Amino acid sequence: MLASPVLSPSSATAALPRDSAQERLIDGLRAQIDARLGVLVPVAHAQENRVAAAMRYGVLAPGKRVRPLLMLLAARGFGVDPGDVLDAACALEMVHAASLFLDDMPCMDDAKLRRNQPTVHVAFGEDVAMLAAVALLASAWRITATAGGIPPLVRTDMVTVLSDAVGINGLVTGQYLDLHATGPARTTPQIAQTNQQKTGALFTAAFELAGLAAGANTQTRALMREAAEALGQAFQLADDLADGEMEASVLGKDCQQDVGKATLVALVGPRAHGASWPGMCSAPRRCSPRPCPAMTRWRCSRARSSRRSGAERRRGAAKRSGSCPDDG
Repeated sequence: MLASPVLSPSSATAALPRDSAQERLIDGLRAQIDARLGVLVPVAHAQENRVAAAMRYGVLAPGKRVRPLLMLLAARGFGVDPGDVLDAACALEMVHAASLFLDDMPCMDDAKLRRNQPTVHVAFGEDVAMLAAVALLASAWRITATAGGIPPLVRTDMVTVLSDAVGINGLVTGQYLDLHATGPARTTPQIAQTNQQKTGALFTAAFELAGLAAGANTQTRALMREAAEALGQAFQLADDLADGEMEASVLGKDCQQDVGKATLVALVGPRAHGASWPGMCSAPRRCSPRPCPAMTRWRCSRARSSRRSGAERRRGAAKRSGSCPDDG
C-alpha cells in the first residue's frame, strides 16, 4: 500500500500545525459550506420524497469540499468576501456531487462506496440516483442565477461557466472517454485531455467563478485557468495512484476502479516519475524544487497558443527560460 502523504485524504491539512491560521481558515470556510449546503439542498418533507432524501444523503455526506474551498480561497485572494460568493461555491459542490451520483452508477463505474457510505444508487436505487443528479444540477443553476450580492450579468456568466464545465466539453465527454477510451494506443496528451474534462473542468470552474466575482481581467483569468488545469492534472494523477495502491477503508470509496482504463499510471506504471508527462521530472529523488525542463517546454508551447499581447508573451517566455535552465 502506498504510504505517501500526498495521497492521504487529510494530507492537505495534516502538514499544517494544528493551531495554524491556515487550518483555522480552511476549517471555517468548510463549516460555512457545509452549513449553507444544509440550507440550500431541498429537505424531504414527505417520507415518499426519496429524491430529495437522496440529494441530501449524497451532498451532505462528509467531504473535503475541495472545489468550493478553492473558489472561496481564490475569491478571498482577490479581496472578495467569501460570504458574498458562498452560494455560488455551494452550487459548484452540488454539480460535483451530481457528477458523482452518475459516475458511481452500475452502467458507469459501478461503485458501491463513496465518502465512507454506500453510493446513492445502492442506498436509494438507480432511478432515484439519476433523478437526484438531475435535480441537483437544476438546483445549482438556479442558485447561481439568483445568488445575492453578485451583479446580474456576472451571475449569467457564472451559469455559463458551470454549464460549460458539465457539458460536451467538460464532465460529460470526460466520463465518456474515461469509460470507452482504453488500450495502449492512448498518448499522454490524450490522457491529459481526458483528465482535464473529467476532473480539471470543475477546478477550472472554481477559479473562473472566483475571477468573475472579483472582476478579474482577461489576462488574470487566463493565468488562473492554467493554474487550475495543472492542479486538476495533479489531483487526477494522485487519485489514479491511490486507486491502485490504497485500500477502500483509507480512501472512503471503492478502489481498483481504474483497471483496464487508459490512465497515466496504466501507461507508465505507478513508480514512474513522469519522463513524458508535462511538469514531472524524469530524475527520481534528484529533482530540485525548480520547474523541470519538460514543464518549461510545455508552458512555452501553451504561451505560443495564448492570446496575450506580443510584449506580454516575450516577457513570459523570458521568465520561463530563465527560471529553469535545461540542465536535467
